Amino acid sequence: MDRKEIKIVFTDLDRTLMRDDNTFSKRSLKALADLQRNGIIVVIATGRNIYSAKKVLDADLPIDYLMFSAGCGVINWKTKKIIYENHLKRNEIKKTIKILLAHEVNFMLHNPIPDNHYFNYAQNTKNNPDFKRRIATYKSFAGILKDLPDTASQIIAILKQDEKMKFEEIKKEIDFLKVIRATSPLDHKSIWLEVFPNGVSKGHSAEWLCNKLKIDRKYTLGIGNDFNDLDLLEFTEYSCVVANAPEELKKKYNVIDSNQEDGFANCMKKLMPDSPY
Repeated sequence: MDRKEIKIVFTDLDRTLMRDDNTFSKRSLKALADLQRNGIIVVIATGRNIYSAKKVLDADLPIDYLMFSAGCGVINWKTKKIIYENHLKRNEIKKTIKILLAHEVNFMLHNPIPDNHYFNYAQNTKNNPDFKRRIATYKSFAGILKDLPDTASQIIAILKQDEKMKFEEIKKEIDFLKVIRATSPLDHKSIWLEVFPNGVSKGHSAEWLCNKLKIDRKYTLGIGNDFNDLDLLEFTEYSCVVANAPEELKKKYNVIDSNQEDGFANCMKKLMPDSPY
């Protein structure tokens, strides 16, 4: 892989580009700027919604696009305009919630974009610390689910760390929508079952953006750290994960240094060896 082979870089945010304390190293910031100076398009692909992403991203951060909510939408970072978005329909919401209730899991139903940091929740079991933690963290935006809306951006069901089988069972039943597994960004253990409109994922949105920009897949590079990056890593021609990724992913993709060890910057240094960082 060399500079001539890459025209666009997609990178996950939490525990990939950012350090564990939600900050960027100086080398990572310089690497982002150098990518742009070399004419390489930079895309942050995160599971965070717009509101949450903007809490950690400066308005002048040297990136070109923000892919938010695991690919549910894309923002042109320079203009701050949403250029791509997807929503769940009422009948899809109703059918999905029926399945989640049957499995007695706790879940949140998120408002449509751009207000998808607001959500209403249903608690069906009490012993779920991560579920309670998320409600407490976003209590200003959370409410109890009473009526079904006409549209929504996504549904997040929170399972315990040892409920991998339950995740697979529910995913199999919700075969009419896109179901993505993610590791909780709060306790870094619980399983988040995220439901999106059919076809939505980081990989699908990366493909959409490449088509829009007329960039062939063979010129793409993707960096991730978790299961919700799988679709992205399957799409990009060159794919790698940071050393702090789950073992299952490290067995499948090239491994770079961890997010705490400047993995992103070190990877970009190989791409741009003449860059002064």
